[in-house]
Amino acid sequence: MSAPTHPTAVVSPPTPVLSVAPVVLPAPGRPVDLQVRVSAPVTGSDLPLLLLSHGQGYSNHLSSLNGYAPLAHYWAAHGFVVIQPTHLGSRTLALDPATPGAPLFWRSRAEDMTHVLDGLDVLEEAVPQLSGRLDRSRVAVAGHSMGGHTASLLLGARLTDPDDGTEVDLAEPRVGAGVLLAAPGRGGDALSPSAAATMPFSLTTDFSRMTTPALVVAGDKDDSAHLTVSGPEWHADPYTLSPGPKSLLTLFGAGHGLGGVAGYDVAETTDEDPVRVATVQRLTWAYLRSKLCPGDTAWQRARDDLAAGPGRARSVGSSPSRPARPSAGRGRARW
Repeated sequence: MSAPTHPTAVVSPPTPVLSVAPVVLPAPGRPVDLQVRVSAPVTGSDLPLLLLSHGQGYSNHLSSLNGYAPLAHYWAAHGFVVIQPTHLGSRTLALDPATPGAPLFWRSRAEDMTHVLDGLDVLEEAVPQLSGRLDRSRVAVAGHSMGGHTASLLLGARLTDPDDGTEVDLAEPRVGAGVLLAAPGRGGDALSPSAAATMPFSLTTDFSRMTTPALVVAGDKDDSAHLTVSGPEWHADPYTLSPGPKSLLTLFGAGHGLGGVAGYDVAETTDEDPVRVATVQRLTWAYLRSKLCPGDTAWQRARDDLAAGPGRARSVGSSPSRPARPSAGRGRARW
């Protein structure tokens, strides 16, 4: 297999990275305090923030602050301060299955990310190397799989709480852009029977008010049959069913692991491909760089590079005013 390439015309040179964990944020009312990993370049100032939400896989440590090293390290080496919380569903916490919100803790996950933003002063005190180097006006969120669901809520997606029937709005106005990696799509008749039974919160997922700019990354072989009957296109729903500005990156031949974004050489990556991971790293970095830094052309140059390459992926953009595509016969009240 050929080694990953990083076109110098698009990607900034990498810098050494410092990584500190666990940093503990006090969280009254949460079953345990919030633990995070902070990764940042050792040099530079006015650094944008990127909150990374882990998935809910069956490994013990990928679904925690210790996972997603291929993404966290890359983004930090190229200018972001990456903050990774350990959500309550992580096996590393071994919480009682009877804990309210278990096993997926969908609401708590989004609240964790807001709690991180509220606790940036605590983080700077705990990691003195960051003092005075953060640009708190530039914040992005990213998430893979269940973490993509978390990110979508922060970007403006809504749902109906299955416990009390209220509409849930967890949008975070401090987040200026996002990346959804193999994220769940719509609910209703798109869900498998098992997903509808075990994830009732996902039955009413509504992307029609997810207005924050986002890049949706999906694999064309990611059928996720345990979650959906709609096939790989289900993971493109956050792009298809939300208003612009949105972009879609489709990875050819990619399964749910998108080549291995959750960790290096992990057994549960069924489509391991370092070149594919490099594509995800490069394109997501370029997208967030351009969205958080007005005038930066990294995203357009990365798309041009992708179009001129060997055809491993396809990128589709949208106009800023693109409306959400209507889902005829699939209104949220009937899901």
